[in-house]
Amino acid sequence: MRVTGKLVPLEERVARDGFAVVPGVVSEHEIADLQARLDQSGLPRSRAGLRHVMRNLGVAALARDARLMALAQAVLGPTAVPFRATLFDKSPTSNWLVVWHQDTALPLGERQEVPGWGPWSIKDGVHYAHAPASALQQVLALRLHLDDSVADNGPLRVLPGTHTHGVLHDDALHELSTRIPAVDCLVARGGILAMRPLVVHASSKSKSNAPRRVLHIEYARSLALVEDLELAVA
Repeated sequence: MRVTGKLVPLEERVARDGFAVVPGVVSEHEIADLQARLDQSGLPRSRAGLRHVMRNLGVAALARDARLMALAQAVLGPTAVPFRATLFDKSPTSNWLVVWHQDTALPLGERQEVPGWGPWSIKDGVHYAHAPASALQQVLALRLHLDDSVADNGPLRVLPGTHTHGVLHDDALHELSTRIPAVDCLVARGGILAMRPLVVHASSKSKSNAPRRVLHIEYARSLALVEDLELAVA
């Protein structure tokens, strides 16, 4: 978006809307190399893709690449650190829809009963807790598109500005979805969608034979979001 002929900085777009698209960040060659590393990773695959892929050396290196770090630091500040990565792999043989929601569960090094955190769960041996807004406001996701995300292959849809409403219950999510026009986040291969976890988002089933693979990397201002709780690198 341009205002008075000038590009609006990433941090301003994310602060206003809860998301921003940055095209052409990663090259075709780098994406092909990354996909090969993921295909050979040996990580357990679910219907939707791969969880905890920061364990893959190629993903961990990309998450700390200067280009991605610069995007994360523009929003979170100079101490930004990557802590979790997930591969979403939507295709004709693995297709799903996601209702309007926020991303509120964070991976943690150990379970500690801290007010405002919970309920707790364990996924692939990692402790997770639903976090309060004060912690989630310190997190940013960078979604690297390994394929073109287009209107008919189930792109992410967002409700702009909803990241400022705190953690919402189902009734509030539904009310916002009826009142705020949704935006389809169409991103070309190699581009990145930066988004706050609290921005309300969803996706439809793909109607295309084209795959829609997205590497979702999350960054935090610090691994120690609050006293007694530290994020797990997953």
